[in-house]
Order: sequence, then structure tokens, then C-alpha cells
Amino acid sequence: MKTVQTMLAEAEAAVPRISPDEAKGLVGRADVLFLDVREPGEVATSGKVPGALAVPRGLVEFRADPASPMHDAAFDRAKTIVAYCASGGRSALVGKTLKDMGYANVRNLGGFKGWVDSGGEIEKA
Repeated sequence: MKTVQTMLAEAEAAVPRISPDEAKGLVGRADVLFLDVREPGEVATSGKVPGALAVPRGLVEFRADPASPMHDAAFDRAKTIVAYCASGGRSALVGKTLKDMGYANVRNLGGFKGWVDSGGEIEKA
């Protein structure tokens, strides 16, 4: 049996963290997908990283799988995916899931607050 803490530890070990300053240099690049896995209400309230695709955590697998009728073409295994959420837990879990699904270049930006606190640009929803 796994606990949430065990799952988070496994995810943190599998998915490298990226700092907000490192991430700023990736915004707008065609080979990078920023993925906001917060709920729609969270994104609407605070905005998101410019150009980020907002997909709630519960739908990521369906949007990321090319065989799914819900697939979103923005998901491309050749891209680096930079996931984030409110505090970093959901994005870590999503990152591990994406790696399990064959996405090799996945990074965890952590919490959106860290992005904002570092002076990262915000796109209002």
C-alpha cells in the first residue's frame, strides 16, 4: 500500500525540479509546453504562465494520450513539458504520470506562487 507521501517522494525523485528563473527562459519556445494542472477556478483567479495549457490534474492522462478521444495535440512527446500547480504536489504527480506515459522531458516548476514571487509574467485567463 502506498501513501500520498510515498507517491510524492517517488514523483519528486523521477521528475526534476526547475526553478522559476530557469523556466522564464523557456516561455514562448515552440519545443516547450507549460502545463498548468490546477482547477479552472484557480487559474481564473490568479492567471497562468503565458501560453500555458491549463488542464486539471484529473484530465491530464486523457489529454496526453494520442489514442484518447480527448487527446490535445499540444501534448507532444518531443517537447519538454514544464508542469506546475499551486504548491508543487499535483505537478509532481502529473510529471511522473507523463514520464510513465512516455514523455521523457518533464520538469516540475512547483507552485505558481513561486513563479509570481520571482517576477514571472502572468497571463490572465
